[in-house]
Amino acid sequence: MVGTGKPATGGGGTAAGATTSLAFAAVTTLFFAWGFITSLIDPLVAAVKGVFTLSNLQAQLIASAFFAAYFVISFPAAALVARVKAVPAILLALATMIAGCLIMLLAANWAVYALVLLGLFTLAGGITILQVAANPLAAALGRPERSHFRLTLSQTFNSVGTFIGPILGAHLFLNGVEVKEGAALSEAVRAEALAGIDTAYFWLCGLIAALMLFFFLSRTLVGRAAPPPVASGRLGDAFRSRWALLGALAIFLYVGAEVSIGTQMALFLNADTVWGRSDAAFGVPLLGWVMGSDGVPGVSLQEAGKAVAFYWGGAMVGRAIGSALLARVSATRLMALFTATAAAMCLYVATVGGVSAGFVALAIGLFNSIMFPVIFTLTLERSTAGDEATSGLLCTAIVGGAILPLVVGKAADLYGYGPALVVPALCYLVLCGFAFAAARVPGRGATADAATIH
Repeated sequence: MVGTGKPATGGGGTAAGATTSLAFAAVTTLFFAWGFITSLIDPLVAAVKGVFTLSNLQAQLIASAFFAAYFVISFPAAALVARVKAVPAILLALATMIAGCLIMLLAANWAVYALVLLGLFTLAGGITILQVAANPLAAALGRPERSHFRLTLSQTFNSVGTFIGPILGAHLFLNGVEVKEGAALSEAVRAEALAGIDTAYFWLCGLIAALMLFFFLSRTLVGRAAPPPVASGRLGDAFRSRWALLGALAIFLYVGAEVSIGTQMALFLNADTVWGRSDAAFGVPLLGWVMGSDGVPGVSLQEAGKAVAFYWGGAMVGRAIGSALLARVSATRLMALFTATAAAMCLYVATVGGVSAGFVALAIGLFNSIMFPVIFTLTLERSTAGDEATSGLLCTAIVGGAILPLVVGKAADLYGYGPALVVPALCYLVLCGFAFAAARVPGRGATADAATIH
């Protein structure tokens, strides 16, 4: 088990401390990999909407297939980690992800949407095992009072992957693809989009295989640095823990809100009421350079897809800033501030709209930044269940990424992309309440001021 036992760390400069630091670095590479893979979902949703002529609701089945794996796999993954420990579970997870990539290659070559969904479910199944094993492992590889800092730092590297993914995905998947009403794809554009999907998942397969080899070679290092096993109790204990259930609700809402915004972002920015007929975004130095204007007035779907990188890039910047802020500000206070701000931004997009709403929507990622790692560690500190059981329930709750995007997709079909952001706004307001509730209950391994980092 990885969690509440005394970490195998030494003082600064000791051999044990150096080993723990190297083990933490090895585990952090996994965060980058699953961030990159997950963020490919955003341009993929826009691509399949055009390639297979789907509604917003139907296209969001991409997100549902991916995140439903968390609901199906998380508790078996928690049992697996408790039985074989983290390192063998991580190797199995990477092998499962390779199988998912191979199914995606078949889906792209045969142009079968059902296989796309199966491939993504399999890929996400491997990522689920990875998260159940790696999240508490990253939190535990060091001093307990710095668990928020460590997990947030790992999530920063996760965000580097999520920044790169949409840029590469938009480049490969969305060249010439348009999904506005009345638009139809030529066979050449459709074939190019499918070939791009094939290329992306072929190279992903190789990347994951290389990562699997790297982690296999690092297995002794990580296993030596991990904390000793501690009895964790039964998985059912998580359902009897009030804080495990509250944390699961918080993860459900957070992931659902984040994914709903991300998967709709390219379509939202491409809308004529936002950036579809405006060149304002190209005037922003770094943003305009990444989007790469094609010379045609307005923002195309491919250009909008590249801009989505800044939604996830905001999370990357926010996590780096958040890592520093968590050294001085209580985790619950920072969480309350970030969730309230994100809710206000969603409501601005929903009610004001226009060109400015595009910039505001992208900036929501900055405030999403610390939410997952802080919710995760706040819950682990307060749950009466063992860490594997609690982690399993929390990862099961990531199914919010499968359910809420369908709700937002249907709302977008009925009312438009902007007004649909009322749904994530409500999620963020509930998360703000979670932060205030956590501030009233000191957690184990934390100070009475709710896990302030010293």
